[in-house]
Amino acid sequence: MTDTNYTGLPTVLIDLDNTILNFDIAERTALSAAFSHYGLEPTDEILSLYSSINRRYWEMLELGEISREALLVGRFVELFERIGCSAPAIDVESFYENRLASGHWFMPGAEELLEAMNGKYRLFMCSNGNARVQDGRIASSGIGHYFEDIFISERIGFDKPDPRYFKACFDRIPGFDRSRCIMVGDSLSSDIRGGINAGVLTCWYNPAALPRNTEIIPDYEISSLDQLLLLLRKIFC
Repeated sequence: MTDTNYTGLPTVLIDLDNTILNFDIAERTALSAAFSHYGLEPTDEILSLYSSINRRYWEMLELGEISREALLVGRFVELFERIGCSAPAIDVESFYENRLASGHWFMPGAEELLEAMNGKYRLFMCSNGNARVQDGRIASSGIGHYFEDIFISERIGFDKPDPRYFKACFDRIPGFDRSRCIMVGDSLSSDIRGGINAGVLTCWYNPAALPRNTEIIPDYEISSLDQLLLLLRKIFC
């Protein structure tokens, strides 16, 4: 992480998974390896069912309905119960996380974006991911030096979109100016709702052209990361 003093520059809070690094590819690769290791064929049907269950568990975490520990193992417990598999959920989860932490794939334009923003904006990472996994992926990708600080919810003690998560982040940013800050991410429910709750500008990264949730309305929307630079220049000119 950089120790440069960028006080006075606009602050960009940016999500990691499916914003900077492609989590979908990493997840599928790690799941396939874990399932195969424990004798379960990683068919498209099983991987799709896992993704559906996993998405619901993360939504419950964002709403404060379950703990992170319940999420990590519970998603595999439910999957195996539904498909009649006797694989040990705890062991599969551990194997999966080890594989997930060991590699990375960039989203299109992410490397170029980070390099272009370097020194022009105060850049902070805001992630709800598992700390051990995110540490591994950040190290593997070599992007840590672009960020003034990295805020992983497991270490912060709260998850996006909880306002307490953002308050804790803001408290760690010297000279923080809420009026010159924007939250950028692919998730309406955690990144955009969280930014709105925190009283900062929001930008929804929506490369798949998903329909907008009428209850969560971002200030801005982009379909590619190269659009973010132009947007930032317009906002903070």
